[in-house]
Amino acid sequence: MCTVVIRHLPGEPVRALALRDELTGRDFDDPGAWWPDQPTAVGGRDRQAGGTWCASDVVTGTTAFVLNRPQRREAEPGAPSRGVLPLLALQYGEAWPQHLDCRGMASFALLLATPKHLALWVFDGATLTREGLPPGTHMVTSGGAEDGKAERYLGALQGGDVGTWRALLQQHPPEPDPASLVVRLERDGRTYATVFGQLITSAPGHLELEWSRQPWHADGWTSRRWP
Repeated sequence: MCTVVIRHLPGEPVRALALRDELTGRDFDDPGAWWPDQPTAVGGRDRQAGGTWCASDVVTGTTAFVLNRPQRREAEPGAPSRGVLPLLALQYGEAWPQHLDCRGMASFALLLATPKHLALWVFDGATLTREGLPPGTHMVTSGGAEDGKAERYLGALQGGDVGTWRALLQQHPPEPDPASLVVRLERDGRTYATVFGQLITSAPGHLELEWSRQPWHADGWTSRRWP
């Protein structure tokens, strides 16, 4: 995951836009209940590591997102994949760091949205820090050049609903600029691009998802509700 826009306001469902930027050859599955030991967790599944970049719990109304960060790009041998993080956060809530040794992992940002709280953890390869975020609309990115996305787009994203957010995506086709909302870059003979876009509306007992593998197009979106 490389960009998350989240609206977290008291008394309202959590609403989010999540964009996954990845190598185009890395296979993944669309959102579903892929994890038998967490049957109420719904998210896309990375086929290489088996984890996820974003998952929601239908019962609790909690959603967790993981974003790569640039400080340590490669994990040490034997270290956990970052894809385990959203599932751990759904299972244990704010206590998830007690159930994972981050040492050796590639750096990351983990955003956890419960119906009452919004929190962000950042691991720079050495230290894990936590920040509570106030009510409102926030953007979290993978850092570095991508931080320019907030200046460009957050103002437009702060108003409107998820339908407005989807319409904004259609105004911005892929560009070879890390600060673009939707990207497509060539690196060392491989293509790195926005491969998935997801709109989330979540509350306890209710989850509504819309997703597309080409989110800059008006068609090709899938919608589903749980339960």
